[in-house]
Amino acid sequence: MIKHRGRNDARQRRHLRIRRDVRGTAERPRLSVFRSLSHIYAQVVDDRAGRTIAAASTLDPEIRERASAATKTEAGKMVGQVVARRAQERGVRRVVFDRGGYLYHGRVRALAEGAREGGLEF
Repeated sequence: MIKHRGRNDARQRRHLRIRRDVRGTAERPRLSVFRSLSHIYAQVVDDRAGRTIAAASTLDPEIRERASAATKTEAGKMVGQVVARRAQERGVRRVVFDRGGYLYHGRVRALAEGAREGGLEF
């Protein structure tokens, strides 16, 4: 009997396939995106050192109030701008974008555009 695999299993397989090529370094860390049904999370990761340089999500106190009143796409853009500012405070200007197996569309695209507006290059 074939076991039915869900949408998240397919996304995780896509993410692993992407991660074979996308690696974050100290010079150019990885901007990783995760989205749940109600929230979106982003973190800038140096994979070689195994540490997170900056992170932001719709659960951050700085964003939470504004994000709850906005659409999910607008909230994604806010998260992108905040993670970009936090990364720049730690000296990061260039990143490699890791869409996490999601389509580059909607909230993921809005987060990327917000990060670009915030000053990150990718």
